[in-house]
Amino acid sequence: MSNVGIVIVSHSPLVAEGTADMVRQMVGDEVPLAWCGGNGHGGLGTSVEAIMGAIDKAWSEAGVAILVDLGGAETNSEMAIEMIGEPRSHRIVVCNAPIVEGAVMAATESSGGASLKEVVATAHELSPS
Repeated sequence: MSNVGIVIVSHSPLVAEGTADMVRQMVGDEVPLAWCGGNGHGGLGTSVEAIMGAIDKAWSEAGVAILVDLGGAETNSEMAIEMIGEPRSHRIVVCNAPIVEGAVMAATESSGGASLKEVVATAHELSPS
């Protein structure tokens, strides 16, 4: 698949899964999509290993955009990217955008064949200034 992949990382697995469900219903299966959330014990949190697994699942040679909900999700996503290493790490970007709206807009842009840079820019347009 050549469209940019989308990964949704939330402290809540329900938020991550629900956001992914919304994305899938709005853009279909044209965009590689994965999500992760929760601490593995049913509580709130994120896991570097789970994020790495989601990146692998949504991997595309066009790159992967990660949408996060809170600072810890962003930090763990950055750690996951660092652990993945070169050459793939240069094609993975964490987006600072509202997670639900950002994921939907990023996936919509990706489904049209936009580049990683364009997908990330679209998500960032939704960030409060």
